[in-house]
Amino acid sequence: MKKIITALAIAAALALTGCSAATDTADSSKAASSETKAPDAPAAEEKKADDVPSEYKSALKSAENYNKIMPMSKAGLLAQLTSDAGDKFSPEAGQYAVDTIKADWNANALKSAKNYQDMMSMSPEGIREQLTSEAGDKYTAEEADYAVSNLG
Repeated sequence: MKKIITALAIAAALALTGCSAATDTADSSKAASSETKAPDAPAAEEKKADDVPSEYKSALKSAENYNKIMPMSKAGLLAQLTSDAGDKFSPEAGQYAVDTIKADWNANALKSAKNYQDMMSMSPEGIREQLTSEAGDKYTAEEADYAVSNLG
């Protein structure tokens, strides 16, 4: 059951990513260019951004897209980015993406928990198990505890 839930969530994310990729790319390009080319930004910071390999930048963009459309744990996102059934980025590019993305992992865990509560009518302990399972969402125990303790 856990694998089915995960597979459905990933399928939905991929479908939504494909639909919104062009818009997201244009919006993010504008935001990224204004952030990296700010007049008061030191030249060294711009150089660092230019030194990031394109695969790493693509992995980060993919991670940002996933983060917008579905809550994922850091480990779950890394698995999605690097798996053969996922985005097939190198482990290094995937790690760069999950280390660089500005994500609130506790908030993601809470969103996931609420989804399980609302859609699957799972108990708090069932949700905790799903959130922390290696076959499930792969959240940390602390993130799962936060999520379960903040369910409404």
